[in-house]
Amino acid sequence: MAPIGIVSECFSDFGNFVLQIVCVNSACTYTKILCLSKVLDFHHPHQLKDGLEGFSLDLPEHAETLEQILVDCRDTLKYGVSTGHPRFFNQLSSGLDVIGVAGEWLTSTANTNMFTYEVSPVFILMEEVLLKKMQSIVGWSEDEGDGIFCPGGTISNLYSILVARYRVCPEVKTKGMGALPPLALFTSEHSHYSVKKSAAVLGLGSESVMVVTCDERGKMIPAELESSILAAKSKGLLPFYVNATAGTTVYGAFDPLAAIADICHTHRLWMHVDAAWGGGLLMSDRHRRKLQGIERACSVTWNPHKMMCVPLQCSVILVKKPGLLQECNKLGAEYLFQTDKPYDVNYDTGDKSIQCGRHVDVFKLWLMWKAKGSDGFGSQVNKCLENAEYLYDQLKRNSDFQLVFKHKPEHSNVCFWYIPPSLRALQPGPDRDRRLHEVAPQIKGRMMEKGSVLIGYQPFGDKVNFFRCVFSNPATQPEDIDFLLNEIITLGADL
Repeated sequence: MAPIGIVSECFSDFGNFVLQIVCVNSACTYTKILCLSKVLDFHHPHQLKDGLEGFSLDLPEHAETLEQILVDCRDTLKYGVSTGHPRFFNQLSSGLDVIGVAGEWLTSTANTNMFTYEVSPVFILMEEVLLKKMQSIVGWSEDEGDGIFCPGGTISNLYSILVARYRVCPEVKTKGMGALPPLALFTSEHSHYSVKKSAAVLGLGSESVMVVTCDERGKMIPAELESSILAAKSKGLLPFYVNATAGTTVYGAFDPLAAIADICHTHRLWMHVDAAWGGGLLMSDRHRRKLQGIERACSVTWNPHKMMCVPLQCSVILVKKPGLLQECNKLGAEYLFQTDKPYDVNYDTGDKSIQCGRHVDVFKLWLMWKAKGSDGFGSQVNKCLENAEYLYDQLKRNSDFQLVFKHKPEHSNVCFWYIPPSLRALQPGPDRDRRLHEVAPQIKGRMMEKGSVLIGYQPFGDKVNFFRCVFSNPATQPEDIDFLLNEIITLGADL
């Protein structure tokens, strides 16, 4: 019993940060009890490697005491980052849902694999139920749809290119890239880098990815897509795939899906929608219209571990044509996928996957859906976008800040510059840009040292470094947003 007690004590002290979850009518309301702790206690890599206050990364030859194990657990959390903190704005995945955590613990307790029904009967059926539900929400009919849970959105996007390539040239599975004509695929300049990475991994090469121009808001321009397709054909390339993004990583933009679907239909191209970030908006009656046209996609990536606040990792690739995943990836290993088992072997779904061992990512989502209902997820999404609108309104009113673009945010991304007093009298130009480019990294460094709040920054195109604040944690309140802005001003006033 001693080890159980130690682990319980360790996790009861999680980051000294407490969230109370009150379930009312199957909708979970997040109530912040305490927000006095740090988001992180930052130390440089060499400091952690050298050891701090009894915490050592070195592996011993002999077993340590249970007391030391407890210290190691506490220090691991202490020196990590509290991504569940309502002032963690750094990544698209944040928040701490205790129902999801409970689901992850039970999953680890079961310690099974998602390749066959015989070792994972309940989880296999849960995956089927979740996939059908998500396909219905996308807008596909009852007889359409297939899919699989994947280790992250990059792999989900890779599956979409893999299946699209197989559809246009099935012999690639056996004969390899030599059987193919030169292929071309298309994605926007604001899309996720995983499209190019997947093309490289699949042997297509990153240069086979044609980057399509976007408007100032970050949306793919349909006329530019049409021109890019015609230009590729004129060079002797075979266009086969278009990636449209529903919720870009930096700007949170939604490509015009219906117009892109028309172009894909005309040219007989596979249309994939990367809704890893924006898919959660389908749960909201208020915001799902932003994904109008997604039902015409051939495949969709959707990451519940982002806007739906499911613990990492939880990503899905949905494919409209049933059986295509299986045809593309099936090899029929006889030690796993025997055809004479005493049950319906169609539930042995492992051959749809490029993996053999596959982690159970379905239970935590299924359990959260039970606890919240679809309406609860919708309320969560609405809250996050309300936070984005609040930040946008505050920035417009405050002359210390400048918005990267003036449009109201479509998603929960809000991009902005902090303008220190020393730069406010400078005219726009190279000198001001050079100095402004250094502001966000310096504030971020001070922010990490202090540990009170965390936000990301980046340059983009011709724009110098700017802050990108994203909201996916429904525990965040307006006072946390006010704190963020005040902290930026405090940390950057002397720059």
